[in-house]
Amino acid sequence: MSANAAAPLHMIDLIRKKRDGRALDAREIEFLAAGAADGTIPQEQLAAWLMAAWLQGLTVEETRALTVAMRDSGEKFDPSRLGKVAVDKHSTGGVGDKTSFLVAPLAAACGLAVPMISGRALGHTGGTLDKLEAIPGFRSALSLDEFETVLARCGAAIVSQTPALVPADRVLYALRDRTGTVESPGLICASILSKKLAAGLDALVLDVKTGSGAFLRRREDAEYLAALMVATAEAAGTRTVALMTDMGQPLGRMAGNWIELVECVELLRGERPAGSEDLRELSLTLAGWMIMLGGKAETPEAGYRMAEAALTDGAALATFCKMVDAQGGDVAVFDDLKGFHKPGATSVLKAWESGFIAEMDTSALGWAVQRLGAGREKAGGAGAPSDRSSSLGLEPVDPHAGIEFHARRGATVERGEPLATLYATRVEMMAEPMELMKKAIVIADVPPEDVPLLSHIFTRENAEAYLRDAIR
Repeated sequence: MSANAAAPLHMIDLIRKKRDGRALDAREIEFLAAGAADGTIPQEQLAAWLMAAWLQGLTVEETRALTVAMRDSGEKFDPSRLGKVAVDKHSTGGVGDKTSFLVAPLAAACGLAVPMISGRALGHTGGTLDKLEAIPGFRSALSLDEFETVLARCGAAIVSQTPALVPADRVLYALRDRTGTVESPGLICASILSKKLAAGLDALVLDVKTGSGAFLRRREDAEYLAALMVATAEAAGTRTVALMTDMGQPLGRMAGNWIELVECVELLRGERPAGSEDLRELSLTLAGWMIMLGGKAETPEAGYRMAEAALTDGAALATFCKMVDAQGGDVAVFDDLKGFHKPGATSVLKAWESGFIAEMDTSALGWAVQRLGAGREKAGGAGAPSDRSSSLGLEPVDPHAGIEFHARRGATVERGEPLATLYATRVEMMAEPMELMKKAIVIADVPPEDVPLLSHIFTRENAEAYLRDAIR
């Protein structure tokens, strides 16, 4: 061991090193992640290093080292006892993005284990856990033992991050949110993958959004992140692909909490509403890749066909209901999907002129959903004592708030025709979302060009090549 490798490390030296544009080595990054996790590094020093990393960027090697160090900063889940290949899907977020409720039971019904650790609504994007918790009794905060029990019984489980899982990420993410250092490809990659890899995954499918509702709106930024995540996860031993998919309009026809579950259950029952075809297609495509990476199909196309069979014969619906029941949810609410929906106020947005829906600012539509009461602006906040979010120290969300879209990009609309139905907590909450939607939806005399739902796929080989050619 060299004298340098054995020398004591000091956080101020790591800050200076990154500030001056030099790369940290694996030992230094392990020191940083451990100090973040156990509180031995002061938050002001962590914040200073994050800003230096945001300004100078992280190398591919630093990103890989940070991902692994954060993954190893706390407990890890071991799915090997399940006797199945563990595969998951992660989306970079969007409006109406509810594919988790379809791909998890689809992949599980085809013989895979799907240990899915998900998040909550923040900003203009919806939260998987908030949507599931619209189901009375549903529990997302499971211990790792409970997580394993549900997986063994159902093949899929969708849960929140436990306090002991990836504690370094919990600290660093909160600091990034408060210090304006969120939009860093290296930091985003390490945050996402550390949680996914801590679940012991054998394979991972990434859904990286592009377009007006994407977290990274510039195409080149989204591509770089996709390639970086694939290469980083592959280097950590997890087979990974990333699909670049369109978020230039909401996915499916529902955006909110309970109403998104309604749309998914309808699809799981074999129904095919016209406004849900993109959601169905993307879910089957993602599931097809999961099934292929999990070794149950030779190609993603064969995996797609297996997933579609599980959708058609009811196996995926049975798996979904079994998972909900195992996590404490009342599956009886699915007997009357519309009857359970009781919003505080309802209003209809009508077309103000005739023409084609030429464009949608999907981020603005997401903010409209949030301001109706379906999402949150900050991770913390007080709510009514009876609200489950409040018990977790979170700003509350209304399970019944949201937007149902009646017309999609490219549709022909007549003046006075309904474009969307808005559901809010209270009637006085309608005005701002209505104005946001009027500005977000462009009605023009000519139709827009078609935008493909799936535009590019990154695998290990082309991700590595992309990163070699990228100028960062």
